[in-house]
Amino acid sequence: MKYLYIALFFFSSFSFSQDTLSVLMIGNSYTYFNNLPTMIENLSSSLGKPTLVDSQTSGGYTFELHANNPLTYQKINSENWDYIFIQGQSQEPSFPWSQVNSQSLPYAVQIADSAHQSWPCTQAIYFMTWGRENGDPQWDSINTFNKMNLRLRNAYLRFADSSNSSVSPVGIAWKHIRDNHPSIDLYTNDGSHPSLEGSYLAACTHYSSMYHDSPVGASYTAGIDSNVALILQEAAALSILDSISTWRLNHHDSLTQVEFTATMIQSNEIQFNQSIQNVDSLIWDFGDGSTSQLLNPTHIYNQNDTFNILLVGFGPCGIDSVNHQLIFSGNIAETTSLNSNGEFSLKTLDEFNYIIEHPNNSILTITNSLGQKIPFIIINKEKNKLHFQLRNKGVFYLIVKTTNYKKTYRILK
Repeated sequence: MKYLYIALFFFSSFSFSQDTLSVLMIGNSYTYFNNLPTMIENLSSSLGKPTLVDSQTSGGYTFELHANNPLTYQKINSENWDYIFIQGQSQEPSFPWSQVNSQSLPYAVQIADSAHQSWPCTQAIYFMTWGRENGDPQWDSINTFNKMNLRLRNAYLRFADSSNSSVSPVGIAWKHIRDNHPSIDLYTNDGSHPSLEGSYLAACTHYSSMYHDSPVGASYTAGIDSNVALILQEAAALSILDSISTWRLNHHDSLTQVEFTATMIQSNEIQFNQSIQNVDSLIWDFGDGSTSQLLNPTHIYNQNDTFNILLVGFGPCGIDSVNHQLIFSGNIAETTSLNSNGEFSLKTLDEFNYIIEHPNNSILTITNSLGQKIPFIIINKEKNKLHFQLRNKGVFYLIVKTTNYKKTYRILK
């Protein structure tokens, strides 16, 4: 079998962005203590990213109370929010799973579903709270901070998995401070509610969750000592930026996404296959004066040459484009088979070149530590073998998926 020697080079991309994000926070006293919404506004503004934050809060409210309150839905439907944060009563997600399944999960999902339905681009984010200073003595499984904090983490991730939502892991940043900087008191005297430092840590974590950016260096410190504020900023960044995929976080500018691959099917006929998210319509420019609006078009080139291929996607959340170069540079013939044990195998040829052997019908992607897809150069693609180049510097993850299992390779460059 002959394979076209195709190289796909990443040139440029752009995406739709807004000047100001609009955010709604649905919560209780953990949200309104120290005026957390205004804190987020001031923090974001000091980092050059204006954010307008509104709230619907009532002391002690559970997910069920939020879900049964008409004001919740009035707020949700009052504006085209970019993000809606959802926070339940501080103890309820840490209770036994049978209780959470009946008293918390259905209502947490109901609120998130309403958020998603309010506007195509609205994202629901659960505000993962923190364990109480000495845990909750009413149950052995949560009678220390670490036990309670872990159950809160697992519960909020369950809520997100069940509702196609994400998590702002304030409790994780909280644990980092308690483990590494115990002199910073994050609690008020009741051992539950946040001190000024605790609320500032939450603001920094929410900022990083929305913008996928570090709050380190923010001039706004809420009146906290600058050295302490820096520690809190760093804790938020550490808790999020290396774990974007864990918390299921999506950047507001990346909701509309386009990418494509090109494969020779015969002679100079190329099959283009798109990979898109939140896209209503597409325009292909094949680089030779021809265009198409089909999802996965084929195109015949009349000569061997270099062509710049542009794909633009339009959707309710904005516009995205990707521009690759297609080079016809000859044919090669080679036979290969999957390694005998039927597993994946990654071979490094040099600083830039890699060969991955993988089962048929695998899906291969490369991401950075923020979970963002990284373009790579396809040198040769066969049934169970891909020779590619990765020119970017940094830490990357090659993810190979089949219907049965998944393997991730860490690539350090």
